[in-house]
Amino acid sequence: MDKFLYLSACKTNTMKPKIYGLILSLLLTITATNIHASDIDDKNPKKERVADMTDEQKAARIEEIRSRVNEIKDMDKSSLTKSDRKALKKELREMNKEARVIKGGVYLSVGAIIIIILILILIL
Repeated sequence: MDKFLYLSACKTNTMKPKIYGLILSLLLTITATNIHASDIDDKNPKKERVADMTDEQKAARIEEIRSRVNEIKDMDKSSLTKSDRKALKKELREMNKEARVIKGGVYLSVGAIIIIILILILIL
Protein backbone atom coordinates (compact mmCIF):
# COMPACT_ATOMS: atom_id res chain seq x y z
CA MET A 1 0.00 0.00 0.00
CA ASP A 2 2.82 2.40 0.80
CA LYS A 3 4.36 1.76 -2.60
CA PHE A 4 1.13 2.75 -4.29
CA LEU A 5 0.91 6.06 -2.40
CA TYR A 6 4.54 6.80 -3.16
CA LEU A 7 4.09 6.13 -6.90
CA SER A 8 0.93 8.24 -7.12
CA ALA A 9 2.67 11.10 -5.33
CA CYS A 10 5.59 10.92 -7.78
CA LYS A 11 3.24 11.02 -10.76
CA THR A 12 1.46 14.14 -9.53
CA ASN A 13 4.76 15.92 -8.86
CA THR A 14 5.90 15.34 -12.44
CA MET A 15 2.57 16.40 -13.92
CA LYS A 16 2.28 19.73 -12.12
CA PRO A 17 5.20 21.44 -13.91
CA LYS A 18 3.94 20.17 -17.25
CA ILE A 19 0.43 21.51 -16.60
CA TYR A 20 1.77 24.84 -15.36
CA GLY A 21 4.03 25.14 -18.40
CA LEU A 22 1.12 24.34 -20.73
CA ILE A 23 -1.16 26.89 -19.06
CA LEU A 24 1.58 29.55 -19.12
CA SER A 25 2.33 29.01 -22.81
CA LEU A 26 -1.39 29.10 -23.63
CA LEU A 27 -1.85 32.40 -21.78
CA LEU A 28 1.17 33.96 -23.44
CA THR A 29 -0.06 32.87 -26.87
CA ILE A 30 -3.52 34.34 -26.31
CA THR A 31 -2.10 37.59 -24.93
CA ALA A 32 0.33 38.02 -27.84
CA THR A 33 -2.44 37.41 -30.36
CA ASN A 34 -4.69 40.03 -28.81
CA ILE A 35 -1.94 42.63 -28.73
CA HIS A 36 -1.11 42.03 -32.39
CA ALA A 37 -4.74 42.19 -33.47
CA SER A 38 -5.27 45.63 -31.92
CA ASP A 39 -2.75 47.35 -34.26
CA ILE A 40 -4.67 46.52 -37.45
CA ASP A 41 -7.61 48.89 -36.87
CA ASP A 42 -5.65 52.13 -37.35
CA LYS A 43 -4.71 51.75 -41.02
CA ASN A 44 -7.42 53.57 -43.00
CA PRO A 45 -8.13 56.98 -41.43
CA LYS A 46 -6.65 58.71 -44.50
CA LYS A 47 -9.07 57.02 -46.89
CA GLU A 48 -12.04 58.00 -44.73
CA ARG A 49 -10.83 61.59 -44.46
CA VAL A 50 -10.20 61.85 -48.22
CA ALA A 51 -13.60 60.33 -49.03
CA ASP A 52 -15.28 63.25 -47.23
CA MET A 53 -13.30 65.90 -49.20
CA THR A 54 -14.61 67.75 -52.22
CA ASP A 55 -12.54 68.13 -55.39
CA GLU A 56 -11.52 71.68 -54.43
CA GLN A 57 -10.38 70.51 -51.00
CA LYS A 58 -8.38 67.69 -52.56
CA ALA A 59 -6.68 70.10 -54.96
CA ALA A 60 -5.91 72.50 -52.11
CA ARG A 61 -4.47 69.70 -49.98
CA ILE A 62 -2.28 68.49 -52.86
CA GLU A 63 -1.00 72.07 -53.29
CA GLU A 64 -0.23 72.27 -49.54
CA ILE A 65 1.69 69.00 -49.75
CA ARG A 66 3.68 70.25 -52.77
CA SER A 67 4.59 73.50 -51.06
CA ARG A 68 5.68 71.67 -47.89
CA VAL A 69 7.81 69.24 -49.92
CA ASN A 70 9.48 72.19 -51.68
CA GLU A 71 10.17 73.82 -48.29
CA ILE A 72 11.80 70.61 -47.07
CA LYS A 73 13.89 70.32 -50.24
CA ASP A 74 15.13 73.90 -49.84
CA MET A 75 16.09 73.40 -46.18
CA ASP A 76 19.68 73.19 -45.02
CA LYS A 77 19.58 69.69 -43.60
CA SER A 78 23.20 69.62 -42.47
CA SER A 79 22.41 71.67 -39.37
CA LEU A 80 19.56 69.38 -38.26
CA THR A 81 19.94 66.77 -35.57
CA LYS A 82 19.41 63.10 -36.25
CA SER A 83 15.97 63.11 -34.65
CA ASP A 84 14.91 66.15 -36.72
CA ARG A 85 16.00 64.44 -39.94
CA LYS A 86 14.11 61.33 -38.88
CA ALA A 87 10.99 63.41 -38.23
CA LEU A 88 11.30 65.05 -41.67
CA LYS A 89 11.58 61.65 -43.35
CA LYS A 90 8.53 60.43 -41.47
CA GLU A 91 6.58 63.56 -42.44
CA LEU A 92 7.54 63.09 -46.10
CA ARG A 93 6.44 59.46 -46.06
CA GLU A 94 3.10 60.38 -44.51
CA MET A 95 2.52 63.14 -47.07
CA ASN A 96 3.44 60.74 -49.87
CA LYS A 97 0.90 58.19 -48.63
CA GLU A 98 -1.76 60.88 -48.30
CA ALA A 99 -1.07 62.17 -51.82
CA ARG A 100 -1.42 58.65 -53.22
CA VAL A 101 -4.75 58.24 -51.46
CA ILE A 102 -5.99 61.59 -52.78
CA LYS A 103 -4.91 60.96 -56.37
CA GLY A 104 -6.22 57.39 -56.41
CA GLY A 105 -5.73 55.38 -59.57
CA VAL A 106 -4.47 51.93 -60.39
CA TYR A 107 -0.77 51.16 -60.22
CA LEU A 108 0.71 48.25 -62.18
CA SER A 109 4.08 46.78 -61.41
CA VAL A 110 6.55 45.80 -64.10
CA GLY A 111 5.89 42.12 -63.43
CA ALA A 112 2.13 42.59 -63.85
CA ILE A 113 2.66 44.41 -67.16
CA ILE A 114 4.90 41.60 -68.45
CA ILE A 115 2.31 38.97 -67.46
CA ILE A 116 -0.46 40.93 -69.19
CA ILE A 117 1.62 41.22 -72.37
CA LEU A 118 2.39 37.49 -72.33
CA ILE A 119 -1.29 36.63 -71.89
CA LEU A 120 -2.22 38.93 -74.77
CA ILE A 121 0.42 37.30 -76.99
CA LEU A 122 -0.90 33.84 -76.15
CA ILE A 123 -4.51 34.83 -76.81
CA LEU A 124 -3.84 36.62 -80.09
